[in-house]
Amino acid sequence: MDENLIARTVRRVLSETGSTAHMSLKLAEALAAKVEERAESLGMRVVTAIADEAGHPKLVRSMDGAYIGSLDVAVNKAYTSIAFQMSTAALGELSQPGAPLYGIQHTNGGRIVIFGGGEPLMVNGKIIGALGVSGGTAEQDTALAAYGASMLKEVISCL
Repeated sequence: MDENLIARTVRRVLSETGSTAHMSLKLAEALAAKVEERAESLGMRVVTAIADEAGHPKLVRSMDGAYIGSLDVAVNKAYTSIAFQMSTAALGELSQPGAPLYGIQHTNGGRIVIFGGGEPLMVNGKIIGALGVSGGTAEQDTALAAYGASMLKEVISCL
């Protein structure tokens, strides 16, 4: 029997049941690589930040040529997605004038981001971390973060 195949299958089954799903450095690195690969194919240079379930940065990587200012923005997008358990794009809609969370970006020491590029990372309904992407337009960052979140299960199954 192929021991590697057995180990991968056991990890996949355990991750699907949520019993061992957590944001490890290995998982964060693999997920960031997927986001960076997609960004490069689009001609973008981004900063990718991945936080653990407590909102602490697990990994922050800056592609060559990424804007210096994108680093804090990416970290704060990941933090925001953990803090409010939703994408920063969704929070942005809820924080417009007249909306129920108007002004929320002025809380938490100014760390709250209300434009796209932050996504919670979930396995079986449980948040295990969050992804923040910064360096493109809000629409580009939103698309890259959504892509990264959509790749989570595939990346877990390959570890």
